[in-house]
Amino acid sequence: MHRRTFLKTGAGVAAAGTLASPALASGKIHWKLPTAFPKMAPAVGTNVTNFAERVAAMSDGRLTFTVYGAGELVPAFGVEDAVQAGNAPVGHGPTYYAAGKNPALHWFTGVPFGMTSTEHTAWLRWGGGQEVWDEIYAQRNLKPIYSGNSNTQSAGWFKKPVDSVEDLKGLNMRVAGLAGEVYRKLGVNAVLMPPPEIFQALQSGAIDAAEWVAPYLDQAFGLQKIADICYLPAFTEPGAGLAVVFNKDAWAELTPDLQAICESAAWSAAYEVQAQFDHFNAKSMAELKAQGVEFRSFSDDVVAAQRAAWTEVQDELTAANPDVAKVRETYDVALAEARDYSRAMALPLLAGRV
Repeated sequence: MHRRTFLKTGAGVAAAGTLASPALASGKIHWKLPTAFPKMAPAVGTNVTNFAERVAAMSDGRLTFTVYGAGELVPAFGVEDAVQAGNAPVGHGPTYYAAGKNPALHWFTGVPFGMTSTEHTAWLRWGGGQEVWDEIYAQRNLKPIYSGNSNTQSAGWFKKPVDSVEDLKGLNMRVAGLAGEVYRKLGVNAVLMPPPEIFQALQSGAIDAAEWVAPYLDQAFGLQKIADICYLPAFTEPGAGLAVVFNKDAWAELTPDLQAICESAAWSAAYEVQAQFDHFNAKSMAELKAQGVEFRSFSDDVVAAQRAAWTEVQDELTAANPDVAKVRETYDVALAEARDYSRAMALPLLAGRV
């Protein structure tokens, strides 16, 4: 796939590619960049717009993007398909939206009872995670770059209290990723729908509960207007990674300095979105409490049932898919080390400062 192909499909380029030759001659590249989220959604959407702005600034305009929100160019769950097919040179979103292609992709977003956002970042950067991610994505001619994490998520918004595992049975719940598989084992009808559809589905009664992200984004999407009980934290989603994913042919068309700029811009956007979530989640939780939202924690019995269900899910996936087994070779080692360290360092610190 050549750069000219992508230039002809870039936003604002004439159908016959009349701007392609001048763009090539001037050394400038303009590409479409679809995201799985509304492009101005707080944090998850602005993560990709911040990436695009940084690339444009650092490259002095030699590489620019037009960001398309979910559904504007391709469906929310079709971003990686579009990039793989060459219909867009690059896309943005959580890898687990494409996990129907390969369940190993879940681990690059996050898994139940797994790593926190900072631990996940450390695994990717230093623990072998990026190498196995590159290897698995190369199977589909894709190049992934980490661009941030939502941090620990809310377990969900419920219209009625969940005091036991029995209270979960029969619920229709919007929930993403492997958390959905865990809840299915507990009798929940887990439904995955694009973010813009969550409010209406919860309001209409099509779903009884909804897991989206955390107080900041949940508030922005208005979920507190429909349900006033929110459970924290989501043991089933302790963090959710974001990624900028390139078609490898497009990536190869970039000069080494532009590749380095893209990687640096993605990591810069990652640090910003992490801080953004930490800051605004705390503020939003305080505001929601003041509005009458009741924040609860699941009982020990519910958490134990979730943990047992997760053990079943990951063992089934590992037995069925060699890529899952390959990812877990490094992930599980890093998780065990992080668990021991956090018990010795983070847990006492947090308990002591209360």
